[in-house]
Amino acid sequence: MDLKHRSRGITEGRDRAPARAMFKAIGFSDSDLSKPLIGVANTWIETMPCNFHLRRLSAKVKEGIRAAGGTPMEFNTIAISDGETMGTEGMRASLVSREIIADSIELVCRGQMFDAVVCVVGCDKTIPAAGMALARLNIPGLVLYGGTIAAGTYQGKDVTIQDVFEAVGANAAGKMSDQELRELENVACPGSGACGGQYTANTMATVMELIGLSPMGFNGVPAMEPRKDDVAFRCGEIILQALKKGIRPKDILTRAAFENAIAGVACTGGSTNAVLHLLAIAREAGVVLAMDDFQRVSERTPLLANLKPAGRFVAADVDKAGGIPVIAKRLLHGKLAHESTLTITGKTFAEEANVALETPGQQVIAPLDRPLKKTGGLVILHGNLAPEGCVAKISGHERLTHRGPARVFESEEDAMTAVTSKRIQPGDVVVIRNEGPKGGPGMREMLGVTAAIVGEGLGESVALLTDGRFSGATRGLMLGHVAPEAALGGPIAALRDGDTVQIDVNQRKIEVELSDTSLKQRLAGWHAPQPRYASGVFAKYAALVSSASAGAITRPPAVETEVPLLHSPG
Repeated sequence: MDLKHRSRGITEGRDRAPARAMFKAIGFSDSDLSKPLIGVANTWIETMPCNFHLRRLSAKVKEGIRAAGGTPMEFNTIAISDGETMGTEGMRASLVSREIIADSIELVCRGQMFDAVVCVVGCDKTIPAAGMALARLNIPGLVLYGGTIAAGTYQGKDVTIQDVFEAVGANAAGKMSDQELRELENVACPGSGACGGQYTANTMATVMELIGLSPMGFNGVPAMEPRKDDVAFRCGEIILQALKKGIRPKDILTRAAFENAIAGVACTGGSTNAVLHLLAIAREAGVVLAMDDFQRVSERTPLLANLKPAGRFVAADVDKAGGIPVIAKRLLHGKLAHESTLTITGKTFAEEANVALETPGQQVIAPLDRPLKKTGGLVILHGNLAPEGCVAKISGHERLTHRGPARVFESEEDAMTAVTSKRIQPGDVVVIRNEGPKGGPGMREMLGVTAAIVGEGLGESVALLTDGRFSGATRGLMLGHVAPEAALGGPIAALRDGDTVQIDVNQRKIEVELSDTSLKQRLAGWHAPQPRYASGVFAKYAALVSSASAGAITRPPAVETEVPLLHSPG
């Protein structure tokens, strides 16, 4: 393969003298410009611990690229902190940022004609955005996750940001003092790195290793471990190898690879956001994938990793146990993964998984013959409230049925006020609507509300239903991604206070006890709410975004399919 298969167009020949002059103005030599140009997409930002250390890692990636015979050119894109914006108007920006990050990586790589690209990512949306951009570009590329934060310690126990969110509810309920809350706040996040449980960032980092876009064993190394620098350097070498071998993202992103990724989410008790993000990456790659595929794979995959939010351990403990390759090896030996899928190193899934070194006596990842739960945590439910489906994460601790009166709220803030002012009663079904991709806009996560419910002591007696999303730190009987969303006239828009809602996880059903005729009559009188934003980025997003059942990606109207994909072969 011509290693300068794209960059020749910007660096070579008489007509490119002006371009070379500009490159030379910032220190690039003729020798540099004669080599493959490798983009380094850095999502560093000075607003959160998740991405704060990425300048250091990006510098190591560039050292590796130079040592392997390429010329790195770093560029930045944006990131939004889910944890910091949670429960605020700013949280609407989170999912929107996924599209902008993907767009910006794609745009710079096309504009600068890079031959390959390494994406250095951290907080939640930067990871799937990188995968989406690589699928669009289809040039040799890999994803390096900055790594998880170390656990904090409070009263002798490991704690994460999840504990702080739940402590807010406990404080509101009078179960924790203001001083105790401040003490927990001060120690929960001890340094750089992404949120410490198997929340969305660590779930998607696991996904990237198992799908093949990240070198296996690299993402699981915690952010501040000295080994992370070596991992970053080796990414520079691996991207040059991939360029020489002609390995492209669409060679990696096959239907079988997506099933491996889904199995990884299921067996680690990963975030429901993985459903949304994998659907999005699949559509960018042209791979047929539907919500029901997550149910099918989850049903055949046992829960093996004992990780927060429902389990005992934090993501850094996975690394101590042998890393994500141990999870891959479990899936492989259990015949729960496709062994021949290609990875960015040029090796197959099986070749990478079989060299995993498990730490003797580790308790983080259960053996195949003694799983924590016989089936994975992802459940897709359908019914007259969610014809296109909705998503729940069932760790094995939740009750599997619930029947109760709807308590309907038009925003997350209204629901949060009701919870913290003790207006939610045991047995209620908290319904938060108009928080979907279009209606939000931006499909906010509901960690503030769900954590407050748990902190108030209602986690075992209250269910929650929303067309918004959940954080990977959410636990309890919580159903999100309800599709169609309320802003599109989905049945959730017809719910009224006091309607009886029935949830049956075993039957995969979510129903309101109303006749089809009654629902249709209510919806006939429904009027779409006025958009929250009439101009700017949110307005553009709301005009172009697809249903959550299609990954909530943005597409020109002529490109987006009219009917969401509910089922796929296999």
